[in-house]
Order: sequence, then C-alpha cells, then structure tokens
Amino acid sequence: MRLATWNVNSVNARLETVLKWFEAEKPDVACLQEIKCIDEKFPAEAFERLGYNVAVHGQKTYNGVALLSRTPMEDVLRGLPGDPTDEQSRYIEAVISGPKPVRVASIYLPNGNPIATEKFGYKLAWMSRLHAHAQTLLALEEPLALMGDFNVIPEATDAAHPSDWTGDALFQPESREAFRALKWLGLTEAFQAMDGRPDSYTFWDYQGGAWPRNNGIRIDHALLSPQAADHLRACVINREVRGWEKPSDHVPLIVDLDL
Repeated sequence: MRLATWNVNSVNARLETVLKWFEAEKPDVACLQEIKCIDEKFPAEAFERLGYNVAVHGQKTYNGVALLSRTPMEDVLRGLPGDPTDEQSRYIEAVISGPKPVRVASIYLPNGNPIATEKFGYKLAWMSRLHAHAQTLLALEEPLALMGDFNVIPEATDAAHPSDWTGDALFQPESREAFRALKWLGLTEAFQAMDGRPDSYTFWDYQGGAWPRNNGIRIDHALLSPQAADHLRACVINREVRGWEKPSDHVPLIVDLDL
C-alpha cells in the first residue's frame, strides 16, 4: 500500500500539477492539505476519474484537508476532537478498507506565527488535542498513519539554515517538544526510520530564491503506529516536484507499506 501526503497550496489553482503527480505515482491513499476550498468546490470528479474515492473537510480560502483512496473509506471523522468551538478545517481521518484496513489521517497543523500572539497558543493547544486523540487511536492497536503538514521543524538538521528559524513558531522549543511527545506515545516517524539524511526538505518558500539555493525545511511528516511501522518498507520525498510548472511550496512525502 502506497500512502502519500502533500500540502498542495490550493488544489484548484494547481489541479493540473496535482493530477500529473497522481498519474505518475499512483498512490493508494493520498492526504492533501491546504486545499483552500469548501467541500462543494473540491474537484472531486477529476480524482474520481482516476479511480479515487474522495472525502473532504474544506474551508473557504484557507486551510482545508482531504483524503483520497482507491478503496472505500469508512468511519470518516472531520475535525480534530477536543474543541467543539474550533472552526478551522485542519483534520480528516478515515479507515481505508482492504485486506488489512488502515486508519489514515490528513493533518494540517497550525502555523502558529507570530509567536507573541494567540496564534501560537492555538498551535500548542491543537497539538495537545492531537496528542490526546493519538492516544485514543493507539489504544485500538490497529495500523494507523498520521500524515500531513505538521508545521514543525523537528531538529536543526531539518533546516538548511536553522538560525533563520529561531524566532519562528515552527522551530520553537515548545513546538518541537510537543512533536517529540507525540512520537513518544509509540509512533514511528517514517522518514527518519527509513532514511533520515540531513538536507532532506519538504518545503521551500517562494521568496528569496529558496528553491534554487536549496534553502528548505522538513515539516511534512508521517507518523505510524507499531502495527503500521512493522510493515514499513520505504519512505521518500518527491523533491523534484518542487521544480515543476506552477508548484506548491511543499512536495509530496510517500510511504510504502507491505499491506
């Protein structure tokens, strides 16, 4: 089973690029973030023509997440539990049917900037809710993949120039500590388990020539339960997609499981 995650930075604005990638990589399951559209405006038919079932948790102009699967999805959950007042569309989860069902979540964790505002508090509170929900899911003892744009640079080696990020919410000690605590629940970070080499980035800003200078950061992650990690066979970053026509500022992360 091939799982993928990609912050597409507006699915409709980059639909041609996104479909090109889908046709090339043919993921069994894809987690999309920052789709930037309401459910009704998501181009579901274009993906259905490629053989995908579609589940969307959208939002006008901002945020928005989606799950696409070649097999039917069950037990779809839209929105991260823990705060019924939260109106931001940042989490969708479903059980992917098959010989060995897998529960997959598409996550668009809050950016949190500027750190001197309520946005950083919202980021940390959201991470606390994710921690609690992950505990609940892990208790089910089933294959689980939490995938998406976590907006966290885990280590200094995950940034080309770490000093540039010391005042940023993505690299604050509290953000990194919350990410580590999430992993310590018993989750395996797929890329670190299968590769882990430095200078492996998933995001390059549009400004300042970041892409040509390889001034990137690694903020898109895949966290696997023990029942999924036991079947992990590969995890790769599709770096070359950043050089395509009209790219997102993020690139896809692909996880292969022998399920």
